[in-house]
Amino acid sequence: MSIILLKNFNSKVKIDKGELISFQKNNQEFIHQKGNKGWRNADDEMFPVIGPTAKNNFRVHTKNGDAIQDQHGLLREMEYSLVSSDENSAKFIKKYTKNTQIVNSKFPVKSTEENLFWPFDFTFEKNFTLKNDVLKIEFIINSDKGMPFMLGYHPAFLLSDTGTETLQAGEEIITLEDVYKAGSNAFPVLGTEKIVLKNTDKNDLEITTIGFNNFMLWTEVDNMLCIEPITQYTSYTDQKFSEENMSLSEGKNSFSVTINVL
Repeated sequence: MSIILLKNFNSKVKIDKGELISFQKNNQEFIHQKGNKGWRNADDEMFPVIGPTAKNNFRVHTKNGDAIQDQHGLLREMEYSLVSSDENSAKFIKKYTKNTQIVNSKFPVKSTEENLFWPFDFTFEKNFTLKNDVLKIEFIINSDKGMPFMLGYHPAFLLSDTGTETLQAGEEIITLEDVYKAGSNAFPVLGTEKIVLKNTDKNDLEITTIGFNNFMLWTEVDNMLCIEPITQYTSYTDQKFSEENMSLSEGKNSFSVTINVL
């Protein structure tokens, strides 16, 4: 699958096997570049769980039995298939058959579990649309009604490497120092569908969502920041990984993230 390029007015988007690797407007880059210091990826998804599962011995309890899941779920271990693309849009899908064993890339260095599985069928669509210089990313989950899940989107944004960027969510102002202090738990921004990244060396970014209602923020370096829409925040709690603490599928669930250069 070759890199897909979307174009619209003054904006360009590059997608590599379903991963957003570039979003430029007026030749300004807004996405963290793979290979630079910080996180090894540019974006990813967290599904069907968010957060570290080691404290639960990598088990998630469901009505269909216990599943084995590593941190942030098994979806990221699967590859997207391209459904369609044109100049302004691209559609990708992942299909999973219940109880299929998926090799865990964290084993054996970071995990004791060699294989992961989930006791439900699902399909996961990731659709990109570039319109009026605004990038929309939509996620559509089809599954049995009542399937438990959490969903998080995990994009990384390019910063100036000065440590001076801030974020605004409603009246709350968040600094990179706040994010550093949260560490691996990530900094929670809960009960909101919008956050603004105030950039130092280029235009600000407005990130709005539908269906998530929360964000978490993570970085360990000054040159990138992960601004992650999430359905649930699982750190700072003693939450057990069971369907009692998860969303339940309606059969078809849709979520979206819109990235707008201000």
